[in-house]
Amino acid sequence: MTEVAPRRWRSIWLSDVHLGTRGCQAELLLEFLRHNRADRIYLVGDIIDFWAMRRGLYWPPSHGRLLQRFLELARRGTEVVYVPGNHDESLREYRGLTYQGLRIERTAVHEGPDGRRYLVLHGDEFDMVVKNMPWLSKIGDVGYSVLLWMNHWFNVGRRVLGLRYWSLSAYVKLRVKNAVQYISRFEELVAETARRRKFDGVICGHIHHAEIREIDGVVYMNDGDWVESNTALVETFAGDFEILRWNEERPHADPARDRRVAPAGERSDAHALAERDGARAPRPHRVGARP
Repeated sequence: MTEVAPRRWRSIWLSDVHLGTRGCQAELLLEFLRHNRADRIYLVGDIIDFWAMRRGLYWPPSHGRLLQRFLELARRGTEVVYVPGNHDESLREYRGLTYQGLRIERTAVHEGPDGRRYLVLHGDEFDMVVKNMPWLSKIGDVGYSVLLWMNHWFNVGRRVLGLRYWSLSAYVKLRVKNAVQYISRFEELVAETARRRKFDGVICGHIHHAEIREIDGVVYMNDGDWVESNTALVETFAGDFEILRWNEERPHADPARDRRVAPAGERSDAHALAERDGARAPRPHRVGARP
């Protein structure tokens, strides 16, 4: 079979990989990196899950290979910037450090080819539970881990039946009205901060909900995660932004089969559910460069 040449991007943003957990989709992200290249890669927090590793060590070979892949890309000339989140917050004390070409920063500023400036941060500082009640956040993290465990075995069963991956955890999350309201409020707070700091846009992670939308003149972008939806934010050389949903864009995926086995109630990222309940569903969406 002829090897497909990797797609090239100006920049790629990845977050919420959660290495060290069973929910981490390291193999899929390694596959994504084989098929996608960029001049710069931003790792927007929660790449390593030290919270989970304190409860018990889980580190399969694929997790080590993924870390080595990031370092290899940095050594070969890709600009790799690591902006730690709350699950890997211990790395924040090393801000300003460069290791084998990989640079650690508390926040970053990305400038598009049109001169627009984007604030890059993880986003946990806008999560009132994480900020004001860290103990409750850790309890919630245990519950979320259980949900991801259920998601894993649910999809093992789907593979046995010849069905494609579908995120049970994302479906459950978007069924909860409070979760939808929380996502909306989080997005507004992040955008408001970027606007006050005179940025044209903001790029973050944390809530595992990929999105691009404009909020009061500020472009809000979230790159999603690699435990539920397997998404990345990419920038073209023209300055357009797009969310890549790797479950749907994998080169060996069978679109015809996906349409056949995924009825409306099972569209990826709970599109149909969100539409039914009046919530905003994640969607492919591009932001054009400034004229």
